[in-house]
Formats: sequence, structure tokens, C-alpha cells
Amino acid sequence: MAGKLVRDKIPDLIIKSGIAPNTRVLGNKEYLIELDKKLQEEVTEYLENNDLAELGDVLEVIRAIADARGNGIDAIEHIREQKFIERGGFKEKIFLHQK
Repeated sequence: MAGKLVRDKIPDLIIKSGIAPNTRVLGNKEYLIELDKKLQEEVTEYLENNDLAELGDVLEVIRAIADARGNGIDAIEHIREQKFIERGGFKEKIFLHQK
């Protein structure tokens, strides 16, 4: 049976539409696998549409991955800040040609 990880309130929305959803709660290992799939799905949707709503979905999945791995978004933000200090950001739009 095919399926996918969905946001917490999706089953309630399906019930309100008059349909009984078939759901289950994932174990931690399977949850991490499905989060990785969801991240790929959301990144692909963003790349296809360039829609900021999709980018918001990417961020939500990243937050869930960080939490599931026991780090939280603050740990990711700290790593991002350190890389920014050491290597900078992308504001200057520099493109490096490879040989």
C-alpha cells in the first residue's frame, strides 16, 4: 500500500470532508526515512514552482528532521551561523567556474 507522511491535521481535514482516512503512527526509524522522502518531495515541488509556500513546507520538514534527530532547529541555525562567519552567504551571487 502506497502512502506518505502528512501534516498532523490532515487526517482531521479528511474526516471533515466525510472520508475515513487509513492512518498509522510511524516508529522512529521509519519516521526518519519518511521525513527524508518528504524533504525530497517538498524540494522538488519548490524547484518546479518557485512558490514560497513550498519553501515554507521545506522549512517545516527540516524542523521536523532536526527535532526527530534530537537536535532541534537551534542546532541547525548555529551550524548555519558558523558557516556564514567562516565562508559567507550567497548575497554576492558569486559563481565559481570548474576546470
